[in-house]
Amino acid sequence: MTYAMIGTWRMAYEGLSKGIDMLREGGKSADAIETAVKEVEDYPFFKSVGYGGLPNANGLVEMDAGFMNGDTFEVGAVMGISDVKNPISVARSLSHEHFNSVLVGAGASQYATLNNFERKNMLTERAHKIWEKRKKEIIEKNLSPYDGHDTVGMVGLDQLGSIAVGTSTSGLFMKKPGRTGDTALVGDGFYADSEIGGAAATGLGEDIMKGCLCYEIVRLMGTGVKPQAACDQAVYSFTKKLKQRYGKIGEFSLVALDKHGDWGVATNVEFTFAAGTSDDKPAIFIAHPDDNDKTKIEPITQEWLDAYSKRIKAPVE
Repeated sequence: MTYAMIGTWRMAYEGLSKGIDMLREGGKSADAIETAVKEVEDYPFFKSVGYGGLPNANGLVEMDAGFMNGDTFEVGAVMGISDVKNPISVARSLSHEHFNSVLVGAGASQYATLNNFERKNMLTERAHKIWEKRKKEIIEKNLSPYDGHDTVGMVGLDQLGSIAVGTSTSGLFMKKPGRTGDTALVGDGFYADSEIGGAAATGLGEDIMKGCLCYEIVRLMGTGVKPQAACDQAVYSFTKKLKQRYGKIGEFSLVALDKHGDWGVATNVEFTFAAGTSDDKPAIFIAHPDDNDKTKIEPITQEWLDAYSKRIKAPVE
């Protein structure tokens, strides 16, 4: 039976590998997605998701997460949640609610407490040092405060044909308190329909949400367009349109998976991702946009992986 998963960025690999193991054993896509995203949330050296995520301008780690069940269209999301170990689990729990399925700020944190989700101070010493350093640089070097906005997004297909999608992020580094991007917005940061496929986004949420890109990719796949072509068509046509009308555009990337287990990726920047299927073991790839509105995808090199591992663990000076 066919099963598959795809996830944004190199950071998705370990969690995705666990998810693929679950799917191989007949597990549900929703469980595999939650497990995979939690793996990323729990790793302290990924600075844009969960524990170790970089804080807002006030030094508080505010997180967003979204979950969607492609069988039922159930959606759950949290925005601006703080001091909760695994926002993706809260989002999935909320997806079972007919009312109040999207909660923000103190309301989201209160729901987590009342429903016995583990609470945790999500600001690590390392992240606090980076925050202090950036505050100083903003004043002394007149640098932009904003840097880093990588969401982990996972799409999974299980052997029963169910598709689920999950996203999680600590958002834009040094963001204004209360800011949210696309991560927890259905249709923008994630979307799933088990009769078609699913998609997840990462990048500058303020621009991703201008195009409802995840819904658009799934819609295109529903008309018979293959996942790679759907990603290319949605991302590159919107990129041109936004540049023309708005004058500028941030970095973003999207991944998609259809009901057959085929996947696609499109990006306007160098982008790493992980994917695995019933036919191919999990692997990490790197994608680049080319000059013909297509995406060039290559296997990652060991040299790149070694440099990445060294970089994310380097001392904060």
